[in-house]
Amino acid sequence: MKALQKILCEKGSRLHNCGPRRRGGKAAPRHALLPFVKRRGAVGILLRLLSPLILVGALAAFGYVMLVLMRMPSLDSILHETRQPAIIIVDKNGYEIRSFGRLMGDPVTTNSVPKYVWQSIIAIEDRRFFDHGALDYRGLFRSTVTNIRARRIVQGGSTISQQLAKNLFLEHSRTMSRKMQELILAFWLEERFTKEQILDLYMNRVSLVRGMRGIDAASRDLFGKTADELTLSEAAMIAAMLKAPTTYNPLRRPENAKRRARLVLNAMLDQKYISEGAHRAAMNDIENFRPRIRPDENIYRYFAEYVVDDVRSRFGNNITSDMIVHTTLDSRLQQRAASAVVKNVAGAASRNVTQGAAVALDKDGAIRAMVGGLDYQASQFNRTTALRQPGSAFKSVVYLVALERGMSPSDIVMDEPFGIGDYNPRNFNDKFYGEISLSIAFARSVNSVPLKLAREYGLGNVLGMASRMGVGTRLRREYSTILGASEMTLVELTTLHAVIFNGGHSVIPYAINFITDSFDNVLHKRTPSAQVQLLGERTVVEMNKMLADVVRTGTGRRAQAGGKTRGGKTGTSQNSRDAWFIGATHDLTIGVWVGNDDDSPTAGITGGQLPAEIFKSIVE
Repeated sequence: MKALQKILCEKGSRLHNCGPRRRGGKAAPRHALLPFVKRRGAVGILLRLLSPLILVGALAAFGYVMLVLMRMPSLDSILHETRQPAIIIVDKNGYEIRSFGRLMGDPVTTNSVPKYVWQSIIAIEDRRFFDHGALDYRGLFRSTVTNIRARRIVQGGSTISQQLAKNLFLEHSRTMSRKMQELILAFWLEERFTKEQILDLYMNRVSLVRGMRGIDAASRDLFGKTADELTLSEAAMIAAMLKAPTTYNPLRRPENAKRRARLVLNAMLDQKYISEGAHRAAMNDIENFRPRIRPDENIYRYFAEYVVDDVRSRFGNNITSDMIVHTTLDSRLQQRAASAVVKNVAGAASRNVTQGAAVALDKDGAIRAMVGGLDYQASQFNRTTALRQPGSAFKSVVYLVALERGMSPSDIVMDEPFGIGDYNPRNFNDKFYGEISLSIAFARSVNSVPLKLAREYGLGNVLGMASRMGVGTRLRREYSTILGASEMTLVELTTLHAVIFNGGHSVIPYAINFITDSFDNVLHKRTPSAQVQLLGERTVVEMNKMLADVVRTGTGRRAQAGGKTRGGKTGTSQNSRDAWFIGATHDLTIGVWVGNDDDSPTAGITGGQLPAEIFKSIVE
């Protein structure tokens, strides 16, 4: 204390106790160093008592602020938020159907969007944005008076800088330290950036829809367009959401959104951002606004997950930038297929069937549609890639062997009780037809004939044919396989028949055409392999005739679709646990499966019933 007194005296301090002034032989009291403390009276005594507390309080406040600053994330990490690269799935026409890991829309600036986009934000959120600093004291006073009069919180006083500071934090906890950090960050933003830059950051970081950030993400989600394409009325609706995104979402609560958007337009007119004519036109657009029907992402999820698995198997953990995956999907066909599966299975609920799936392949193997189940939200299990017993749908392989060995569809065969060892299967209807042609035996899906053919030409040759067609890797070497007891996937069974409908040329299913980054650099491009001739011309022609007979006169008659159906094959596993129909149009091979995930039997549903009807619904 003496040292401090000496320094103050040397600096020319006007304190009256500079020097060893004494009273009655005693030194002046030490508290005289504090000019605000009186030496006599009650006030002086009180101040002397409180001065240590004041000092301790000041030190505590200083320490708290320092602690807040120490715990504050680095400003660099806040402004340059790191995230996992996004994988964006688009259909064959380039329309986005699903994204994974997408956090933000494309970046925008006040110069890249129409002026009324950012003006609508200022008009409703912070009309004095360009006139104040981090805090708007006038606005705070006004909102405080308004709230006191209303006896509740009806008006906020936070500035865009404060709102940006809040949005820059990845977690929005309501602690005192977080509020202090936000306030410090707001002042830092105002000090470091121009008003336009702060507004740019705000437009790109504000959270509006489904966890994504930025007005461009909101524009795409709500209106199906980029932010630079927004109309005045649409910009007003996005600005209206800033107060409460869920409450004023124009897709979910259009009347709320319209009401607040009108307030935005009125504020813009009042602040002379727009003319009266533009105001009237935008008000009319608001009045006539009808929420667009957002594509139901649920129907694309099975395919999207299938694609993402493919992407990750190719790139592993080496994904360093956003990827746009250009796929083979035909969105319209996908919608038809999903609708057909859901409606038909729902209509057959009384027959103990709870699930269905469908896949459509183009001639070269491009997957044009994939429906992995009724509802992805309820079950993420993709039934197009699940192993199930194909039943009689596998018989096509046996007949291919017979045709290749010289038989013709008109050759007469005997349908009669027949067994190999202890294996004695009967026909589905417990009838035997006696002498019939090979084509009729195939169309009626009798069981004795394919077993006889397998014994005559050899089980090994049948399994070899399946391997040649690309589907024989898991087939068991037993005669029950002939009648479809060995498990296959819907994709495999559809691929097998696609070879036949494709003139006997090899078919390899694929879902990705090419992959680019966000700068259109090609990261991967499919290199089509030369299609191999797997079947002879005569075999293909005669097998296609037999498949056509299945639909014309056999078990697949319900799949007839006004001449569009070229042919098909039904399949039903033991106790009707699985029911299949694989058919073709001029361009596509479409496979359908119905059944239950727990492998329980359906109430007698066969491949010629519900699956054939689903095929017809898709085609028509």
